Amino acid sequence: MTLTRRDAILACTAALAATTATAQTAAEWQPTKTLKLIVPYPPGGSSDIIARSISQPLSEALKQTVIVENKPGANGNLGADFVAKADPDGYTMLLCDVGALAISPSVYTKLSFDPSKDLRGVTMLAYSPHLLVVHPSVKANNLKELIALSKTADLNFAVTATGSAPHLAGVALERASGARWQYIPYKGGVTAIQDTVAGQTQVLMNGMLATLPQVQNGKLKVLGVSKSTRMPLIGDVPTIAEQGVPGYESGTWQGILLPRGTPEAVVQRLNKALITAIRSPDIRSRLAGQGAEVVTMTPTEQDQFFAKERARWASVVKAANIKLD
Repeated sequence: MTLTRRDAILACTAALAATTATAQTAAEWQPTKTLKLIVPYPPGGSSDIIARSISQPLSEALKQTVIVENKPGANGNLGADFVAKADPDGYTMLLCDVGALAISPSVYTKLSFDPSKDLRGVTMLAYSPHLLVVHPSVKANNLKELIALSKTADLNFAVTATGSAPHLAGVALERASGARWQYIPYKGGVTAIQDTVAGQTQVLMNGMLATLPQVQNGKLKVLGVSKSTRMPLIGDVPTIAEQGVPGYESGTWQGILLPRGTPEAVVQRLNKALITAIRSPDIRSRLAGQGAEVVTMTPTEQDQFFAKERARWASVVKAANIKLD
């Protein structure tokens, strides 16, 4: 069949109308009831801090109430599973460490959901490097001294959970530097920090956002930062890469995910509202003062980031032979 000029014009007009309708739908989607930000970790950690920081400005951007709900357990997987199985309507969002979520498929043999198939990205919100800290009684003032000490003394390394991002960061550092320590798993970053402050554990790798206050009040001593560049906020503390582990970089990546199948119009509307909320001058300034950098992405960019993180940490998990039911 020959396509006439009139047919071509009609086809183009129809395509343009469909595109316009999609754009209008995205602009017109408006929540009509309360939205939930599910944080799959205990209160007080990096994800919880971010969630409570943006809940009000997000509420203002969407003209609807936004509440934060903590659903901790299984290294964040219980809360993530809850969101993965929620109605894909945009009213139930997951705010978590996207890097940690990417680790779960490699660590857990019986994961009740598939993060890559059951969740989709909306936007990243912030990046906070890990701080390598020790109890003040530990006789080490830099990474080299800590490595040497670890070979002659029993050091307990606190981690937020087995298979968590801080745990894998510690494993990667141990393997690259030759350090030796015993990992002590907790049910969240807050308790891991508390026990290190109390001296029950001696070493901790954790997100700067949640750990910095204990460094500033002198209850923890910082030996290195897991960023590619130094952080003026903590003075002249060298990066871990500078201290003999070239290319070493880790941290917590807080982002938002939704159940797979959520309409694209809803995803795009939430992406816009979340970026508006996290980029507000007050929040950006407050987070910067705590060591977190605002980082936003498109939904596609976040899905791509998630895939890269899965591949990156899968090799570390395999080498360390970390498996959980």
